[in-house]
Amino acid sequence: MADREVNTTWDERDVALMRRAIELAERGPLGDPNPRVGAVILDPDGTVVGEGFHDGAGTPHAEVMALRQAGAAARAGTAFVTLEPCAHTGRTGPCALALIEAGVARVVFAQSDPTSSARGGRALLEAAGIRTTAGVLVQESTALNDAWTFSIAAGRPKVTWKFAATLDGRSAAADGSSRWITGPLARADVHQLRASCDAILVGTGTVIADDPALTVRRSDGTTTGRQPVRVIMGLRPIPETARVLDDSAPTLQLATHDPAQALKALAEIEIHHVWLEGGPTVAAAFLSAGLVDEVIAYLAPALLGSGESAVGDLGIQTIDQALRLTPHEVTTIGPDIRIRASIVTTHGIATPHSIVTTSSEGH
Repeated sequence: MADREVNTTWDERDVALMRRAIELAERGPLGDPNPRVGAVILDPDGTVVGEGFHDGAGTPHAEVMALRQAGAAARAGTAFVTLEPCAHTGRTGPCALALIEAGVARVVFAQSDPTSSARGGRALLEAAGIRTTAGVLVQESTALNDAWTFSIAAGRPKVTWKFAATLDGRSAAADGSSRWITGPLARADVHQLRASCDAILVGTGTVIADDPALTVRRSDGTTTGRQPVRVIMGLRPIPETARVLDDSAPTLQLATHDPAQALKALAEIEIHHVWLEGGPTVAAAFLSAGLVDEVIAYLAPALLGSGESAVGDLGIQTIDQALRLTPHEVTTIGPDIRIRASIVTTHGIATPHSIVTTSSEGH
């Protein structure tokens, strides 16, 4: 019963309605264990009678919200969903079953569900006699949940390494001071990017030396609503008075120096996107293990000539071994420069999917 098109030429109406579903999905929260999903329901005459989006783990899924709004008008109608309707029972019931019970005649979705536990919705729908069309605006829909999709495929969280440095690569002066390398606009940008992640990870050395809050804050210093989990990696004890132990955000301590072990522990608690803000030692450990997938660095138009480098020893001995980056974006933010790039493998370090450049100065 499926419409299994062999090309990507879709009906204009299907594209327009899927684009609306994507707009709805964008209202869902980033940094949530569940993907962002949007849904639109049409009645048999093609009139939009229901819309919905998933508002985070534990809340009704997008299809259920849209079906509630549509009511009986959904019968013999069409559903547009950004992600293949799920086929499993978790905190909520299977969306595929909800669509079947609502009596829809056709389901159009963009991204196939990559999870082993939830996929299979299309097969359930077709077994019930419902026509399905897959792949409409799949790239746009997949981009909604880049980190979630990556983590499902990789079996670990996506890692974004963020750092700030002077033009000569220094993240701190010779006396250890690093506030502030970049300006207020760049630092505000960092907080916006932090808010999209599930966890902020640093080493115990950073906590002991800088006492960072590791929270998402507004320009006036107040914290925003949702906060990523603060993850402290390392074996050294941290002071009981450390700001990362206050009640402004949840904190997890991982007694390990092994990046792979840390990411395994985070995957087990459904962390999909890690924001790596540790100092040069932690950054080098993740890079050397091939476990950095994105880099965000802000470069300040300043020179120090000495002081701590942005990254520690990577074991590179010659220029031919240099870890090369392919830039995708160069943006000025106030007086500072943000560079977005991807890593080109030249000496055995795994290639990250993308790299960005932002600031790491003890925010």
